[in-house]
Amino acid sequence: MQYFPAALQELADQFARLPGIGGKTAQRLAFHVLGLPMSEAEAFANAIIEAKNTVHTCPVCQNLTDREICHICNDDMRDRSLICVVAEPKDVISMERAREFSGVYHVLHGVISPLNHVYQDDIRIKELLQRVAQGTVREVIMATNPDTEGEATAMYISRLLRPMEVKVTRLAYGVPVGSQLEYADEITLSRALEGRQEI
Repeated sequence: MQYFPAALQELADQFARLPGIGGKTAQRLAFHVLGLPMSEAEAFANAIIEAKNTVHTCPVCQNLTDREICHICNDDMRDRSLICVVAEPKDVISMERAREFSGVYHVLHGVISPLNHVYQDDIRIKELLQRVAQGTVREVIMATNPDTEGEATAMYISRLLRPMEVKVTRLAYGVPVGSQLEYADEITLSRALEGRQEI
């Protein structure tokens, strides 16, 4: 039995496809959007379309940007010999909030997770190796989450980088094991950066 008009149900179904959104929350969001004035609903829809049309990955670091090269890679004050490797673009924001890191980033867009069918070739490891192979990088800091997949990814990449004679370090465990970087506060991230260790 269909309780809602087909268009409303489709809207709720689309919201339910978002990560962390269950059926009831999706319905609430759909009803909220339906209750918006037409101008606000159009602005919401246009923001999604605009983001999809203009945001892409930076060809250097793989972070999200709406420019040819992202603002971090374009910053002449950054130390390009120091690369911090993170799993997701949101992790760059977390690291930048700490205001302790003056190098550049590399975003993997995931971690190795065979249980979730994510393998080495599914994330941006090849692009990192190409950057390091240019010979200007002195240290790579592995800043993946301190969980099973993050640790496995960090170890895998460190083995690939070892023949390139670059120093590979890991964030110190100021970040609690099993937590996510996006939820870490600035002090915890500062301590983690200061206490990083070679792997």
